[in-house]
Amino acid sequence: MSEEEERLVKIRTRFEDLCRALNMDEEASTEAWSSYENISRNFTLEGSELHWLACALYVACRSSVPTVGKGTTEGNYVSLTRVLRCSHISLIEFFSKMKKWQDMAKLPQDFCQSTDKLERNFTVSAVIFKKYVPIFRSIFKTSSEEPLRVHRSRKQRRHPCSVSELFNFCWVLYVHAKGNFPMISDDLVNSYHLLLCALDLVLTNALLCSARRDLLNPSFKGLPEDFSSRDYRPPPGPLCFMEQLCELHDGLVLEAKGVKEHFWKPFIKKLFHKRILRGKEDSLSGFLDPMNFGDSFLSLSRLYEEQVLASGGLDERIFTGEGASEDIGTPEPSLCEEVENQDSTLYRLHTSLAASVLKVSTPLTGRKYVQEVHLASPLSTAMKSVGRLHTLLSGTRNGPSSRLTQILRGCSRDPSDVISQRLKDMLDIFTQHHEDSSDDSKGMEKDMAVKFFHLSEALYYRILESIVEREKMILGDADLSCILEQDMFHRSLLACCLEIVTFSYRPPGDFPRVIHTFQLPAYHFYKVIEVLVRSEQGLFREVVKHLNQVEEQVLESLAWTSNSPLWHSLQSAQVPTCQEVHENTNSTWFYFTCRDDVIILLNR
Repeated sequence: MSEEEERLVKIRTRFEDLCRALNMDEEASTEAWSSYENISRNFTLEGSELHWLACALYVACRSSVPTVGKGTTEGNYVSLTRVLRCSHISLIEFFSKMKKWQDMAKLPQDFCQSTDKLERNFTVSAVIFKKYVPIFRSIFKTSSEEPLRVHRSRKQRRHPCSVSELFNFCWVLYVHAKGNFPMISDDLVNSYHLLLCALDLVLTNALLCSARRDLLNPSFKGLPEDFSSRDYRPPPGPLCFMEQLCELHDGLVLEAKGVKEHFWKPFIKKLFHKRILRGKEDSLSGFLDPMNFGDSFLSLSRLYEEQVLASGGLDERIFTGEGASEDIGTPEPSLCEEVENQDSTLYRLHTSLAASVLKVSTPLTGRKYVQEVHLASPLSTAMKSVGRLHTLLSGTRNGPSSRLTQILRGCSRDPSDVISQRLKDMLDIFTQHHEDSSDDSKGMEKDMAVKFFHLSEALYYRILESIVEREKMILGDADLSCILEQDMFHRSLLACCLEIVTFSYRPPGDFPRVIHTFQLPAYHFYKVIEVLVRSEQGLFREVVKHLNQVEEQVLESLAWTSNSPLWHSLQSAQVPTCQEVHENTNSTWFYFTCRDDVIILLNR
């Protein structure tokens, strides 16, 4: 037997051991091994073979139909967390190798997108968990302040939950809720507000349950003023601490209350109705009662496990586990110690992980070559971006202002109806691309898409008015029908506004998905970016940087695809003189329709 054959036999043995440890079915294991053999013959696989086999198994589990193999009792929807632990690969390294595996195996685009979304979901949760620990510690006592639990007999199995158990319960409740709303799962802003909803619910239950007020930290600033009084009684109406939590921990009150009303409450009511959470369904309380907590936590954990297996996602309870540092490279959670006191290497790894996916970086900024002492929090940046967006749109509506309406009617051909109909058509297209895939969250994802679109629509009308006013200053009383009838210009402008809104809520945005959704040529989209930035001075700095990054992406590759209209423009182009470019460089009409694309690209 040759050395190569011996090596393959050893790898095959390790692979079979891995499959047995995962209780993998025969069909998935056969598919995974065949894929590994094929790729190893054509590519050099550096590093541990077991890590590459984990990638092959994950693909096989996600792409094949679940069946029961020999001697197994479960299908091939094996937990990703189990795959990683059995193959001794960290999550960060798995994502790195998985991207290479996707390229080598030429996997379908849908599969690659699902893996990207899985990575984004994890990154958002990593950022949220870093925020969760200090917030929880500020509301509830630490485990060191908790009295020792008295040993009870078998007849007294029901015991009050500890602070550590409450910490884990609240996190599981949050990640289960987040997993039920795909539109929110990788949305940093709304995911954070969903966390505040979970903390608000647990805080409210601790106040309403007189036997569990000992869990609360008396120094928490959000508590009622008379909480320390022996005669304290909760008010008769429903309790809500969203405003206090937002004020203390950088939330946006209106956004948070919207998430609570439209997402959180219906979801929690279902859990009470199905008796996953035990207690009073009418007031959404009682699950902290010693008679209810144990059953509630157990049922919730089982339900979350089923969700993870069904979706093929990551079990995000690893953030609260003892092996978190080994599994994903984040600091281990501790209720007694500050996060800053954790191992510095692990802390830097966690910080860089969050920043790498959510922080804007472009080739021209050279940020990767600069060592930054203080990295801005991705969450605080996103909150500021959304706050600036709402400030920008305050007082506006989803329609033209009276001034813009007057200008449109003053054109020789009033484009108002055409613009309105175009926006309705684009709304239909956008919502169709965000239809729900889960009956449990029916309508939720579509509602979020409609919300994003309406914000984009308000921004579109604001910027359109600014553009028209600028053109009138340059062209005087000239008829503007020519530019206002350009369908591609309006569609590109609306798509750019939609990308701004998406980036604000879900950094680093969704480009180039937005142009694929509306079937817009990238080079037309590119030309409207500078027009937009030049016309709207109130954009948040990170938004402008993101648009610069989009420009670079278009210039680098998207403008040069085989079906790009740029090639036709190059064939029939008449290069304008320097004087024409200089005289008309401030005109939006000239920039978008007359300025030669070659000049645009060369000037960049």
